[in-house]
Amino acid sequence: MSNKKEEKKEIKKSSVILEKNQKYSIDEALELCQKLSKTKFDASVEVHFRLGIDPKKGDQQIRSAISLPHGTGKDIKVAAFTDKEKEAKEAGADLVGSEELIAKIKKTEKTDFDVAVAEPAMMKNLGKIAKILGTRGLMPSPKNETVTDKIVETIKELKRGKISFKNDNTSNVHVIIGKISFKKDALLDNYRTMLDAIKKAKPAGAKGIYIKNISINSTMGSGIKVVID
Repeated sequence: MSNKKEEKKEIKKSSVILEKNQKYSIDEALELCQKLSKTKFDASVEVHFRLGIDPKKGDQQIRSAISLPHGTGKDIKVAAFTDKEKEAKEAGADLVGSEELIAKIKKTEKTDFDVAVAEPAMMKNLGKIAKILGTRGLMPSPKNETVTDKIVETIKELKRGKISFKNDNTSNVHVIIGKISFKKDALLDNYRTMLDAIKKAKPAGAKGIYIKNISINSTMGSGIKVVID
């Protein structure tokens, strides 16, 4: 019983330290993130970028995709809108189809998948379910490379850990870079890859400080501020 009390005191003490606006190197932050995660499940490691952009301006929108070297640790469900059903299934797509799949989604409004990819020729047909997909952030787009002629290659990349990211209406970008169970070096590789992608996505119209703040946390864990390098 005393061990549990001591553990709670230690967590509380650490939380107080984190609340004092202290910034940590990414190595220290990842180490703290793993130590402070107390969930019974394998929690995700989240990174939050606060950017100096104006989300109301179209030319300052951040939207892109990146393949993380170690994936996210999450099994991504992929829906492929294509006529190449056999090839798409062999590549790992969980849902594959063209008109019949579109009709099914239109009728049921169910979207049991995490990301959708489509061949360019299919986009005119997706207009029938654009509202359903769009409101759930699932509409394929050339900007995040989910509208492509290389449908098979794209599906394989997504299953290996390729992720899409975009800013929200408060100028923040939120991404998952792995699981608490990952080795710290793997999380570090994923973080650096993500940071490079954010830097490369800087809009030409963004003025002043571009990356204002970075923080990481585990699912349900405290936010840890990271030194920007």
